[in-house]
Amino acid sequence: MPNVSAKPLNVLMVRGAIESGTDLARWLGKGGHIEFVDSLAEAVDVLATGDYDVVLASAAELSQPAETQIAHQAATILEHVAQGVCIVGPDGHLVWANPKLLSFSDSVREQVSRFCLDTFAWATSEPARRPSHLRGRRFTITTDDNEFFEVTATPVIDLDHRVTQVAAVVWEATKLKHLQEKLDAIDHAGRELVGLDTEQFSRLDTQERLALLEQKIIRYTRDLMRFHNFAVRLLDKNTNKLEVVISSGMPTEAQDLDLYASSDGNGISGYVAHTGRSYICPDVTKDSRYLTGLADARSSLTVPLRLNDQVIGVLNVESDEPAAFTEDHRQFAEIFARHVALALHILDLLVSERYTATGKLGSDVMAEIRGPVSDILSDVASLKEDYIGQDDLRHRLDKISDYAVAIRESIKQVTNPGRGLITRRTTGKARRDPILGGKRILIADDEEVIRETVCDVLTSYGCEVCGVPNGQEAIDAIGRTPFDLVLSDIRMPIKNGYQVFAAAKEADSSTPVILMTGFGYDPNHSIIRARREGLAAVLFKPFKVEQLLGELRTAIRTASKTA
Repeated sequence: MPNVSAKPLNVLMVRGAIESGTDLARWLGKGGHIEFVDSLAEAVDVLATGDYDVVLASAAELSQPAETQIAHQAATILEHVAQGVCIVGPDGHLVWANPKLLSFSDSVREQVSRFCLDTFAWATSEPARRPSHLRGRRFTITTDDNEFFEVTATPVIDLDHRVTQVAAVVWEATKLKHLQEKLDAIDHAGRELVGLDTEQFSRLDTQERLALLEQKIIRYTRDLMRFHNFAVRLLDKNTNKLEVVISSGMPTEAQDLDLYASSDGNGISGYVAHTGRSYICPDVTKDSRYLTGLADARSSLTVPLRLNDQVIGVLNVESDEPAAFTEDHRQFAEIFARHVALALHILDLLVSERYTATGKLGSDVMAEIRGPVSDILSDVASLKEDYIGQDDLRHRLDKISDYAVAIRESIKQVTNPGRGLITRRTTGKARRDPILGGKRILIADDEEVIRETVCDVLTSYGCEVCGVPNGQEAIDAIGRTPFDLVLSDIRMPIKNGYQVFAAAKEADSSTPVILMTGFGYDPNHSIIRARREGLAAVLFKPFKVEQLLGELRTAIRTASKTA
């Protein structure tokens, strides 16, 4: 026998490697420590955490090291995968489970076991069913906490083609399920938003259409997206300015910010409109691009409104919590913003349909006459060259040319949609109107023809009328004397229609105000903002005298009842 080492040995032994009563076993254990394991795979696990001098295993164990290593690697993988993995016996009890599955609640594990037991019964219920062709079955688990788990259970078949156990893979699908539900909801909301040309919507007037769209966008943005403080800004192509058209929960000073589609000095909204890239601001106090918004804002999310891959505006959302927005929020907001952009575009088309109808007529007629008129002018020019020196004939040819040009221009004028009143200039005086007679009315419009026409019409009905060419003069007039009604265009120099409305309401909250516009959607958000604050009506140019008088009478009558 060799001499026993002066240092006691630390031995790891696979059971069955040697008999415990042999001289070698006694020698190894003398003054040392022997730890027993049941298999070589277990020995590998123990070696990872302990320090041993000798490992003893039987020849049979060591004859298959590759298979043992593979089995160990497979077991390690199953221990650390993100999905729950288990094996369930014929009685429905867990034979083995990895840590992930054991971390699930008792309710989830019980449902997995029941499904595996049901799968075992299914796999063995029909003798004609060939075990080798059995496939996995899928099942969805829903908990009381609204969590979702997907389960795939597969029968385990032995060498005799018998089903002995069921293996199951379980993964958490709550996030994926909620993602799909939200995408479905966004799709539904989008179809609701862009379905604005339905029979119901077509029966509404323009102001009601604006109100309906605003209501839908705000409702879906709050209830679906869970965004409570937001603003929709549309890009004015002529000025490159981002105009607020819809907002919720945002202070007036934030809405009144003049922002342009530029990456410098125009806040996050200007940057997004210029670059077309979404922007998550986790901390507004540390972002130099952030401009005044929500009073106690801590974070924000801004995404572009895209229409046919063109940026037509932005959706800006703010929160009083830091880092409130994630990449998921960004993706959802981008999808939702496309629906909002399309809805606003459709609304713009519908609001301007009275213009496009007439304009289309003009285009169709001009297309039909363009060729013949051009032919006439060309023939006249050729004839004039042939009759040089015959002044009388050339003069008659000039007349023909003038007539042809006049025909073309007359058709343009007749089919031009116009921006004012559809009426003749009134001459003479009509009888005094019982409602309008004696009322002091302020008319503000930078287009002289419209302003003078309205003034003439209202004067003929017994009104005392004051006409001004811009918003500042209107505000000055309001400050000097009271009016029974204010009629103002929305887009004017110096001060706009909303500012005139605000001045009139500040001077006397009971004064009715009617706004006029010749544009599609309201680019300055004047209509929507003013309507919340008591706007009497909106007139979309061109309008008829009867329509004007009707709105004036209604507004004055309503004001007198509430006075």
